[in-house]
Amino acid sequence: MDSLLPITVVIIILAICAIPYFLRRVVPTNEVHIVQSRKKTVSYGKDMADGNTYYEWPSALPVIGVTKTILPVSVFDLDLSGYEAYDKGRLPFVVDIKAFFRITSSDVSAQRVASFDELREQLKAVVQGSVRTILASSEIEEIMQGRSKFGDEFTKEVSAQLSNWGVSTVKNIELMDIRDHKDSSVIKNIMEKKKSHIEMQSRTEVAKNMQIAQIAEIEARKQTSLQEQQSLQEVGQRTAEKDKQIGIAIEMSAQEIKEQQRITKEKEMNVVRVEEIKKAEIERDKNLVKADQDKQTNIIKADGEKQKSIINAEGVKQQNILHAEGNLQSQKLGAEGIKAEGEAKAEAEKLMQLAPVNAQIELAKEIGQNQSYQHYLLTVRKIEADQAIGMKQAESLKGANLKVIANGGDISSGINKITDIFSAKGGTDIASMLSGIAQSEEGEKILNKILPKKDN
Repeated sequence: MDSLLPITVVIIILAICAIPYFLRRVVPTNEVHIVQSRKKTVSYGKDMADGNTYYEWPSALPVIGVTKTILPVSVFDLDLSGYEAYDKGRLPFVVDIKAFFRITSSDVSAQRVASFDELREQLKAVVQGSVRTILASSEIEEIMQGRSKFGDEFTKEVSAQLSNWGVSTVKNIELMDIRDHKDSSVIKNIMEKKKSHIEMQSRTEVAKNMQIAQIAEIEARKQTSLQEQQSLQEVGQRTAEKDKQIGIAIEMSAQEIKEQQRITKEKEMNVVRVEEIKKAEIERDKNLVKADQDKQTNIIKADGEKQKSIINAEGVKQQNILHAEGNLQSQKLGAEGIKAEGEAKAEAEKLMQLAPVNAQIELAKEIGQNQSYQHYLLTVRKIEADQAIGMKQAESLKGANLKVIANGGDISSGINKITDIFSAKGGTDIASMLSGIAQSEEGEKILNKILPKKDN
């Protein structure tokens, strides 16, 4: 017995833990569950404040026991099929009604009904009462002709009452069909009346339409005949006009052909005349060009001969000038060369001779104020210098083809005079001599043979 007690306790504990699992309820999305406990009523479902899950404790349990009411949140319909009604004149008929509703306040609906089936029955009674009241105030023909109007009236009549059940209409209540009661033929008779009236109207319209059609056919035949006659007339007129236009066109074409032939002939003659004029102008221009070419050729030849003569004369002239100038320059350069060479040698000899003199001057500074001795030394140096210069002059003139005529009284004076030839004084004397020679006829002939006439 002691070993069975723990097992029993475990089983009880497991059962207590499993009870909430089996009692937990999840509300579907298209439903709402109104749960009534001892103290309050709570709605569970999609988008509800308390969520969509709860525990359905059995109502027999004290304190925690609950009851529930299941209502749909989706749209639901309600049909009144074969509902018997009366019109204003108490004529019986049967109608089919269809309505669509949805619950807008589940709390209000749960307070009014215990189940959804009970809600449907109550809504059906409300619809039946509204339909009966509205249809009883109208004639049957009016009801048959205005179904949409009565659907609006049904909806307005019912909507004022549906708020008490927490329900509203989704769309207008529709009057689907209206027909005779099983013991009545009122609607049938109305339909026959309507049918005969429609048939009468149809036959009348047919006859009228046939009359209009016959009149239209007669008018059409008339118009067709007139159109045919008018067409024939227009065809004749157009044929005559066409023949006329063709004749005129043929004549105008012939005239235009002749005119074009005349114009073509004139153009051809003009072309021939222009060609002849052009040929004459071309021949004239060619002759002018040839004459001008011959003229220019002769001028160029004459200018060439003239220039050639001028150039030859100028060449001879320049050749003579250059030859004379070359001779003159050669003579001048020879004389200047001899002069420069003599002066250079004299300057060199002078410097060589002055070197001992300078040494003697230095010696004289040492001697002091001995004037007699200084004069002696200078005289000796001057004699030695004159001797050296005379020897150099003799050596320089040894190769020259000169004849010296000394009229000075001694050889030394004659030798000194020949150096004057290469000085400014010697040049002036030579020019004076030549001028004097040119004053006589014999001297002028001699000069003309020696020198060119221009230079003379």
